[in-house]
Parts: sequence; C-alpha cells; structure tokens
Amino acid sequence: MASFKPTRIPSYPKLGEKVTQDTLYWKNYKTPIQIKEFGAVTTIDFSPLSPYNCAVTASTRIHIYGPYSQEPVKTFTRFKDTAYSGTFRSDGQLLVAGSEDSVVRLFDVSGRVALRQFCGHSKAVHVTNFTSDRFRIFSGSDDYTCRLWDIPNSVELVTYSEHTDYVRCGTTSKLNPDLFVTGSYDHTIKVFDARTDKSVMTMDHSQPVESVLLFPSEGLLVSAGGRYVKVWDLLKGGQALVSLKNHHKTVTSLCLSSSGQRLLSGSLDRHVKVYNTTTYKVVHNFDYAASILSVALAPEDAVLVVGMTNGILSVKHRKSPEEKTEALSKRRRPAYRVFVKGRNYAPKQDDFLVSKPVKTHLKKYDKQLKGFQVSKALDTVLEPWIRMKTPEVTVAVMQELNRRGTLKNALAGRDEKGLSVLLSFLISNVVDPRFAPVLVNVAEMILDIYTQVVGQSPVVDKQIIKLQELIEREIDLQQELVEVLGMLDTLFATMTTKKEVAAPEGRANGVPATGAQGQSLQAS
Repeated sequence: MASFKPTRIPSYPKLGEKVTQDTLYWKNYKTPIQIKEFGAVTTIDFSPLSPYNCAVTASTRIHIYGPYSQEPVKTFTRFKDTAYSGTFRSDGQLLVAGSEDSVVRLFDVSGRVALRQFCGHSKAVHVTNFTSDRFRIFSGSDDYTCRLWDIPNSVELVTYSEHTDYVRCGTTSKLNPDLFVTGSYDHTIKVFDARTDKSVMTMDHSQPVESVLLFPSEGLLVSAGGRYVKVWDLLKGGQALVSLKNHHKTVTSLCLSSSGQRLLSGSLDRHVKVYNTTTYKVVHNFDYAASILSVALAPEDAVLVVGMTNGILSVKHRKSPEEKTEALSKRRRPAYRVFVKGRNYAPKQDDFLVSKPVKTHLKKYDKQLKGFQVSKALDTVLEPWIRMKTPEVTVAVMQELNRRGTLKNALAGRDEKGLSVLLSFLISNVVDPRFAPVLVNVAEMILDIYTQVVGQSPVVDKQIIKLQELIEREIDLQQELVEVLGMLDTLFATMTTKKEVAAPEGRANGVPATGAQGQSLQAS
C-alpha cells in the first residue's frame, strides 16, 4: 500500500526589501540597550559639547547619562511634581526644566540644587529652552501663555497670551536670539519676536500641535500634531509646503539628523520614521515595543535614543568600523574538508547498508485529509492564522480537494458564520493572480450550493454583493489593460522601420545569378 503523500504547497517568489544607502546607514546600529525609568519619558536632549551627555526627563526626575553608561552620572530630583522639558544650554553648563507645579528651574550641570527658580505661570510648564544669547529662557505653559525670563536678574521680561489652549511645544532660533516658536493645542503655531509685543507669524496646523522644529537654515519649520507632519516656509510668510501622513496615530516628537538631510518623527503607533528632507519620502522605519513620546539623535548620529510611555528608554549606539570588521571575521566558514568528506568512499564487498526509516510528520490538515475528513481539513486551513498569514496553504488544500472531487462536499453544509469566513477569504484573495484559477472555481461552487439560501442572511448577502462588485471591477480593469496592450502593439509596430538590405555583387534581388545573366555578369 502506497504511503500518504502530504499536500504540496507551491512556493511563490517573495519580494525582498529594497536595500538603499539609507537602509545600510540606519541599520548600522547595535542591539538597543533598554533602561527602565520611573515614568513615561517625555523629553530627551543631548548636550552640544563632548562627550554629548544625554538628559532624560521622566516622572519627577531628570537623569543625565554618559555616552555609554547605563546608570545616570547625574540626577536632579528637586521637583515637587512631574518634571518636563529638561534642556541643555548651548555651552552644556546649564540645564532648564519646567514642571507640573508651574515653576521653571535652572540647574548647574555640575551641581544639584536649582540656581534659579522662575515663578509666574499659573499652570504646568511643559516647554522650556534657552535663547541663543544664553542669557534668557523661554517657557510655555498650560495657562495659555509663553514667557521670556532674564537669567542674571531672575525676572520676567515679556509675556504673550495669544494662544487659546495649552502651549505644549516650542523652540528657539539659533541665529536670532529674539525669535522663538510655539505650538499649542489650539491648532496654531506662532512665531514671536521679543522686540515686539505680539506674534509676527501664525500658521494653522489643523490638529493639536505636539512638536515643532526649525531647520538649520531656519527658513523652514516642521510641526507635528495628530497624524500629520507639516513643513512650512517661513520666508514666504508661513506658507505650507508639505503635509505628510505616514503615521497611524498621533505624532509626538521630531528631530533632525546631524547633516540636516533626514527628519525623524516618533509616534504613538510605536514607529520612528526617517524622511528624506529633499523629497519628504520615508526612507527607513524603526519599530518599538510601546508608544513613543520622545526621540533624539546625538551629534554625528552616533546614538539614537527613544523614550516610551511605559518608561523604557531605548538606546542604540552606532557600530564603529572596527566592530564591523570584527563581526565579519567572527563568521567562520566551514573548512574545505567538510565539503569533500566521504566523496571518494567506495563500499567494501562485505559492507551492508542499514537504512533508518524517515518518519514524516503530517500537518493537521494532512491528517484530516488522510482520514477523509474533508470538511474538517477545510475548516483547519480557514483558521485566521493560516488564511491571513499563509493563504497559499488554504488555496493548496482547496486545490487538493478539487483534484479528489470532494471540494463540493467540503464547501456544503456550512452555517452563516462558516460561509461568511469562506466569502471573506474569497474577497481578500480572488483577484490575486496566484490564486485566481482555483478561487474562481470555488466561488462558482459556493454560488451553486447556496443559491437557495440567498436573501436569508444580510451578512452573507452583503458579502456576495461585495464579491460580485470586486469581480466586475477586476474584469473592467483587465479589459482596459487589453486595450492598452493593443495600443502599445500598434505604437511599437509603427515605430519599427524595415531596413532594406543591399544585394551583394553577383546577386540580383538577393538571388544568385544563373544562366546567360550570370555569364554576362562574369564577362563584365
């Protein structure tokens, strides 16, 4: 008796990931180091000076990490409530932070106690930064105001109350010490000049603004809010240039690469996307385990740090050239003798072969097919994890059932739920050219079997109508493609020109000369 042969699953070619220079560049990071913080990581900022320490704001603390340390080298804990927006000054000596208790605190990086406390806001301060002249601090608060503070005299210089909702993000100009930008939950982005008493430019993002960023030239501004990342031209009065919608949830953080040619955005959908700032196309994507609140890149893109809602800080270090060569050298290849072992072995006269029976492990659907349980075999391959991830297995079993002549029996006798699963699988895959020959036959059988029950279930009726519309749309598309193919054939035919071949000597119209004609040609 012949042994049962398992169902043959055809293999289809898979399209590999397109490897670009960006792919190689952004994949050149080591395995991430994960550090557990005390709460959600809301802000990450790198010191502008070597060794580029990193300030991480989470819960009621600000931790400062060295470039390779997994333990903080410095901690600021003098906050009564949640701390926000710990940011370094351009000389790396001072650090400013806001807090839930509405106080703005200024710290010396080498000390522990706050050097200055600026009181004036009435609600939580979510954004703080230094102006480029190093002597003033900008802050934005949930009391709808943004303010400038003088560091030497510890006094408030100016207050702007133009926003009508929380001010949750902002940035200062590196080229002009009087300019700063704010983003608010009232959907607006405003540009302020400290020399005037009101904003000089307003842009409408149409979503609560979570993050703003100035390009190095400061001619362009990027804002993030909702699912959108928008680019504005400040030199044209705040004209919108690009609106990007590549995330599935709210975008929470933005940062630029060291060259300024790549823009990174982090989102609650657990992705960090890398954009080319020339074409604004996504060139790379990072996946993380939890929703992302903050993203930062160290100078020279040496370290990528991401803060998440679950309090995990993910730190990725770039591989050095020496580590790359080490990794390549560690990949030891098999010796030559492994490949030639036993190749020239000749069995002796007294040798006998001991064969070991190979046990074949059948899949669940193959066992059911072996036992002629055709309906159960079809139910098995219609399970969600099979039909969604490997539809070729489901189609192969259907093809095997059709070959055996038992497909109609397997399809019959199904209730509303079972028929709905079958129809949803057909809707998802019937127009796939790999599966169409088999699934069209399955669809015809289903309609033949269940014609009498059409109209009894609104769910099934809706799916049958959807399947009909899908097939009609595909037929129309195929007809259009055939018409286009005919046009192209005509076009190529008119473009092809026939070249006349000159007849060689001794030939007339390509035919060798014979008889009197040949003699006269020879005489001449």
